[in-house]
Amino acid sequence: MALNEQRFYILTALASGPLHGYAIAEEIARVSDGSHAPRPGSLYHAIDKLIEQQLLELDREEVVDGRLRRYYRLTETGALRLTDEATRRAASAQVALRRLQPGLGTAFGTLA
Repeated sequence: MALNEQRFYILTALASGPLHGYAIAEEIARVSDGSHAPRPGSLYHAIDKLIEQQLLELDREEVVDGRLRRYYRLTETGALRLTDEATRRAASAQVALRRLQPGLGTAFGTLA
């Protein structure tokens, strides 16, 4: 089953190493060129679901400015799931690009 966009971006954000929730949201915005900006409630709900699916796990907790900060990391299963999903998405994009290619010079006019 395919990952939805938010879960895909959460796993992608954590592929480089553990992050806390706010940093995950910032990384999602960065890697998506600003097209995705998760709200805290939906972000933490998705993180909880990914933990239930054993794709993420708690890395550590620390107190910063009197507030608890939780860091999450990919599990081995999560890394494999992200690899599968990224491969699937890349293959789908390649199909779309191949289908567009014949029409670039004809049906859609010439692209500069």
